[in-house]
Amino acid sequence: MDMVFEQTHTITDIHVDAFGRVKPSVLLYFAQEAAGGHCAILQLDWDTLAKKDLFWAVIRQRVQVTRLPRRGETITVQTWPMPTTRTAYPRATVGYDADGNELFRVMGLWVLMNLKTRAMVLPGKSGVEVPGILRGNELAAPTSLVPALYGNSVTRKVNYTLLDRNGHMNNTHYMDWIDDLLPAVFHREHPVKDFTVCYQAEALENQEITLDWQLAEGGLLQVNAHREKTDVPDKTERVFSAQMQF
Repeated sequence: MDMVFEQTHTITDIHVDAFGRVKPSVLLYFAQEAAGGHCAILQLDWDTLAKKDLFWAVIRQRVQVTRLPRRGETITVQTWPMPTTRTAYPRATVGYDADGNELFRVMGLWVLMNLKTRAMVLPGKSGVEVPGILRGNELAAPTSLVPALYGNSVTRKVNYTLLDRNGHMNNTHYMDWIDDLLPAVFHREHPVKDFTVCYQAEALENQEITLDWQLAEGGLLQVNAHREKTDVPDKTERVFSAQMQF
C-alpha cells in the first residue's frame, strides 16, 4: 500500500486573492482534498464511514508557508498519515511547485466523530485503523491556543453556503473570516508566513459567531471566536482560535 498520496492542481482565479496569490483558506482546501482522496483509496472515505455513523473532523491545523503559489502555476500536493495517537489521526501535507521547490507544509490533527451524537470517538474505540509513517519533514503537531481578551470585535453569521457535507461550517471558511479582519492594503504588502487554527466547537447554520482579535507587533494576528451558549443564558463558548504570522 502506497502511504503517500499525490494530487496536482492548476491555480486559477477561484484560488487566489486580489493580488494573484493563493488564499490561506485554499491551502487548507488543498490539504482537505488530498486527505479525502487518500481516504478514498484507504476505504475510509465519507460514505464508508457514514455506514458506521462516523465522520472525519479536523481539530487543529498548522500551516507553514515558504511561498504562496500564484495564478497560472501547477502545483503538486503530497499527503500521508502519521502514526495514530491515543486521541487523533495526525496527517502531514506538503505542496511543491513545478520545479520541485517546497511551497507550504500543513500538519492537521484529525479525529473521528459520531454522526448522530456529534461526540468524538477515540481511535481505540472507533474500529478504524490508519497505518502511519514518518518521512522526517513533518511539522510538529500544533498545540492549543490560550484564549485572551482582544481589543477589536466583529460578528459573523454562518450561512448556507459555508456548510459542508457534515452539516457544519467547513474549516476552510474560518480562514476567510480571519483574512477579512484586515484590509486589502495590508494583505498586499504582508503575505502570510505561518498560521495555526484550533477548532473547539462546530459552527452551525444561522449561528452568530463573534471574533475578538488584535494585530500585535511583528505582524501577529490573534483571534478568539465565541458564541452564546443556547442552554446557559449569558454564557459563551469558544468556537475557534487562531494566530497568523505575516
